Amino acid sequence: MKRLVERAVHLSGNNDKPHSDLHEMGHNMNASLMYSTFFTPERYDSMLPIRSDLEQVERIISRELISRHKEFTDILDHVSQYKGKRLRPALLLATAHACGLVNESHWVLGAAVELIHTASLVHDDVLDSAHMRRHLPAVHTLWGTKSAVLLGDCLFTNAFQMTSNLENTRACKVIGRSAHRICEGELLQNFHTGDINISEATYFDIIDGKTAEMISASCELGAAYAGASEAVIESMASFGRNLGMAFQIADDILDLVGHENQTGKSLGTDFDQKKLTLPLIWLLQNGTDADKNKIKSLLEKDSSAQRVQIKNLLSESGAIDYAKNKAEQFVASGKRDLQALAPSAFRNILHLITDQILNRSC
Repeated sequence: MKRLVERAVHLSGNNDKPHSDLHEMGHNMNASLMYSTFFTPERYDSMLPIRSDLEQVERIISRELISRHKEFTDILDHVSQYKGKRLRPALLLATAHACGLVNESHWVLGAAVELIHTASLVHDDVLDSAHMRRHLPAVHTLWGTKSAVLLGDCLFTNAFQMTSNLENTRACKVIGRSAHRICEGELLQNFHTGDINISEATYFDIIDGKTAEMISASCELGAAYAGASEAVIESMASFGRNLGMAFQIADDILDLVGHENQTGKSLGTDFDQKKLTLPLIWLLQNGTDADKNKIKSLLEKDSSAQRVQIKNLLSESGAIDYAKNKAEQFVASGKRDLQALAPSAFRNILHLITDQILNRSC
C-alpha cells in the first residue's frame, strides 16, 4: 500500500521517513476516494500523503451540504453521493504541499473548487440530457430541470461565500474568474452545437473554459495560499491548465469509445447532442471524403447502432490516436511546468497524477 509513496520519496532524493500518518492511512483507505475507479487500490497509493487533508475537505463539503430547509434534504443527500475522483482538491493540496505548508485555507478552497465542479456537473447533465452521473441517476431525472438548475446555482454561490470568508481576497478573484470561464466555455459550445465546420482552435477554447480553467485555478490557489512566489504560482496555473486540457480530451475520447459501466455516467451524449469533439473534428477536416460523408450521415441519425459505427470509424481512421497524441502533448507541457517546483515527494505525486490522466477508464 505504501509502494508509490515510497517511490515518490525515493525519486525526490529525500530519504527521510514519510509522513508519520502514512502507515495508518494505508490501513484506513478513504471511502470517497475508493468510490472512483480512477483511484484503484494501486493508484490510491499516490494520494496517501494528502489523505488527512482530503478528509478535512470532505468534512467541510459534508457540512456545507446541510440546509436548514428540510425540503432540501433528499436532493442534497443525493448530490453528496457524487463522490468522484476529487481531482481538483487533490491537485490543490498536493500543489500546496509541494510549495510550502498546508493550512486551513487550503481545506476550505479544496471544498470550494469541488462544490463548483459538482455544480457544473449538475448543470451539464441538464444541458446534455444525461441520465446517469457517477453510477447514480442525474439530479434532473429525479427532481426535474428547474430544481437541478437551482441546485447548481446554490452550489456555485455557496462556494463563492466560502472563499469570501478567507482573509486573502485572491481566492474570490480566482474563483470568480474561473466560474465565468466555465459558463463562457459551455455557452461557446452551445453556440457551436451541430457545427460540422468547428475548428480545433474553437474546440480548445471551449475545453479551456469548461474544464481546464478550474483545474488551473485549483493549482494556482494551492500554490498562492502556500506562500509561493508569483513565478511559481504562474507555473502551477499553467500546469493545471495543461493537465485540464489533457483530461478533457481523454474524457471526450471516453465519451465516444468508453463503457458506461466503467465511467459511471451516460456516454455518447456529446454526439447525440451534436457537440463535436476533437476526434470527430479531426476526421471531418482530414478524413477521406467517404469517411466525412459517413460521419455527416451518422450525425443525422439517432440509434445505438450508430455509436458502434462511429467507434469503429474513429479507431480505423486514426482520429482517436490523433486525439490521444494531443492529450500527451499537453501532459508533456504540464510536466515541464512542474520543473518550477523544488524536488520533493509531492512534486513526484503531481507527476504520478498527471500520468494517470491518460491511463484511465472513467
